[in-house]
Amino acid sequence: MSSGTGGHAAGAGFETLAIHAGQDPDPVTGAVVPPIYQVSTYAQDGVGGLRAGYDYSRSGNPTRTALEECLAALEGGARALAFASGMAAEDCLLRTVCAPGDHVLIPADAYGGTFRLFDKVLTRWGLSYRAVRQGDPAQVRAALAERPARLVWAETPTNPLLSVADIGAIGQACREAGALLVVDNTFASPYLQNPLALGADVVVHSTTKYLGGHSDVVGGALVAADPGLAERLAFHQNAMGGVAGPFDSWLTLRGIRTLGVRMDRHCHNAARLADMLAGHPAVTEVFYPGLPSHPGHETAVKQMRGFGGMVSVRVSGGEEAAVAACGRARLFTLGESLGGVESLIEHPARMTHASAAGSPLAVPPDLIRLSVGIESADDLMGDLRQALAG
Repeated sequence: MSSGTGGHAAGAGFETLAIHAGQDPDPVTGAVVPPIYQVSTYAQDGVGGLRAGYDYSRSGNPTRTALEECLAALEGGARALAFASGMAAEDCLLRTVCAPGDHVLIPADAYGGTFRLFDKVLTRWGLSYRAVRQGDPAQVRAALAERPARLVWAETPTNPLLSVADIGAIGQACREAGALLVVDNTFASPYLQNPLALGADVVVHSTTKYLGGHSDVVGGALVAADPGLAERLAFHQNAMGGVAGPFDSWLTLRGIRTLGVRMDRHCHNAARLADMLAGHPAVTEVFYPGLPSHPGHETAVKQMRGFGGMVSVRVSGGEEAAVAACGRARLFTLGESLGGVESLIEHPARMTHASAAGSPLAVPPDLIRLSVGIESADDLMGDLRQALAG
């Protein structure tokens, strides 16, 4: 796969930016890896005389700065901000750009944690939301015409049903309606998709997932296209305090350096598994944007450089059959999260999306979600065959 350079700074290729952006050799020692500045405070050269602008690590830390500069380069944004988790990033963004009384559109199959934030936390703050099927831009336009929205929150592909939203079309609708477009780019990663270049205003990441890539760090990020909005977000990041720590920032940077080669393998393995599962007698439906039968396939081809490492399936036999198949997997580890080098299997209705149970965003009870790792594809297929065999 060619990563291309669209949306990336100074004409450099993605892999080059991933290794070098924000990561110059240490000027004192020559260390080629940025140091971990495990420090809370900084000596000042006289009152208010800050060295390189650092005074306290909630406000800024050199290791976090390196990560933020790298993320901004990878997404082609004016500025990136790193947080302690993806949910901390989401909360900061929403409380920066929204006010009590505002209205927001969210995906009809949004990530369970995002839905919980809107439904259980921000509604108490006076924020209202409406779930819309964003695979059809006309539905977004109609919802914006019916009631003005402060922003449209998009995921593409979505978690866990892998729906694909046309970022360019929705971005145009948002501009016409005076709404911001926020895109959760966690499933695609900046290697496969750059929403800012397609018309989004802000990109959200759970850096825990593909960016970190090794299931050993939790983090989140925002990348803004507009410098003014970025400054507002930075003010709230400092005021609210949910920042990424220096060691977490260092681990995430370490993961980003191999993001390109990892995503190539994730995509390759997921495509093989999706093809196999599409013909399996125990599978009733496969959700993977790389399949020509997927309703968002043409949009994915247009705006992505690959189809990702996530595959979801519905199985015959209902919820109990899905739960049992998860329990029989051996190479696929039963666990939440995604995007690591190891393959994971889970039952969304009882695990990651339990918070959406009983709501219009509830996921099918016979659904299994797969985070396809970088192991041997033949081994992964063999494990799924035995798990589904019963």
